[in-house]
Amino acid sequence: MRTHLLAIALALAAPLAAHAQSADLVLCDRVAADPSDPDKPADVKGVAEIAASDVATAIKFCKQAAGSSRRAMFALGRAYAANRQTAEAIAAWRKAADKGSSAAMVELGVLYGTGAGVAKDEAQARKLFEKAAQAGNPRGVSNLAALGSAGGAAPADPAQARALLGKAAETNAEAQYQLGLMLSEGDGGAKDDVAARALFEKAAAQNHPGALERMGAFAQEGRGGPKDKDAAKAYYERAAALGDEDAKKALERIRCPYAIKDKQGKLVTTLCF
Repeated sequence: MRTHLLAIALALAAPLAAHAQSADLVLCDRVAADPSDPDKPADVKGVAEIAASDVATAIKFCKQAAGSSRRAMFALGRAYAANRQTAEAIAAWRKAADKGSSAAMVELGVLYGTGAGVAKDEAQARKLFEKAAQAGNPRGVSNLAALGSAGGAAPADPAQARALLGKAAETNAEAQYQLGLMLSEGDGGAKDDVAARALFEKAAAQNHPGALERMGAFAQEGRGGPKDKDAAKAYYERAAALGDEDAKKALERIRCPYAIKDKQGKLVTTLCF
C-alpha cells in the first residue's frame, strides 16, 4: 500500500517539477532574454538591456532554469554581466556555448576581440564568430565580417559573409538588414539595389530601425524600385520613433531642404517648411 502511494506521489511530483522549471524559464525570459538570441521563441520579446531593478530576479530564475536550458544559461551570463560579475558571466557563457548557444559564442567572441575580462585574442574571437555564423547567427556573421585580419590571417571574406548572411536572412531581420547593406554597397559580390530593397522591406516589416531608415532612403531616391516621397517620410518617421539618428536627420533635411551659404561656402541658415 505504501509503495503504491509513493508511486502516485512521484507521478504527481514529476509534472509539478516540470511546471516549476517552465515557470523559472518564463520569468528568466521576461527580464533577461536577448532580443537577438536565435534560441529565443518568437513570442518572447526580450530586453536590449537588463534593468538594474531586475538583475537579482534575472540571476535567481535564470540560474534555476539554466540546468535544462542553454537559453537560460546564456541569459544568466547577461544577468551576471549587468551585475558587473564578469568572471561569472564568462563562465555561464562558456557553458551555454558548449551546449550550442550561438549567442553565447558571439558574446565570448566580443570579449576576446576587445580584451574585456580575458586576454585579447583575435584569433579566438574569429573562431567563435565563425562558429556562430555557421549556426546562422547574424551577429556572428556581421562581427566576423568586421573583424578584419587576425594574427596575420587574411582579412574576413565579404563573399563568405554574404553567403552566411543569406542563410540567416531566411528568418532573421538583422540578417536581412545586414545582407541588404552588402547588396546595396556591392560588398562581397555584385551590387543589387532591387534585392537590397526587398530585404530592407522584409526587415522593416519587423520594425528593424536600420531597415526602416534604409527603406526611407531607397524610396526617397527611387533606388531598387519606385520613388515615393510620402512613403520615404513614413519610413523615416517609424525609424526615428525607434531612435534611429540617421532617420531623424533625414526628416530634418526633408523639413528644411534649402541651405543658404555665404561666399566662403559656410552654412548660414536653412529654409524650413
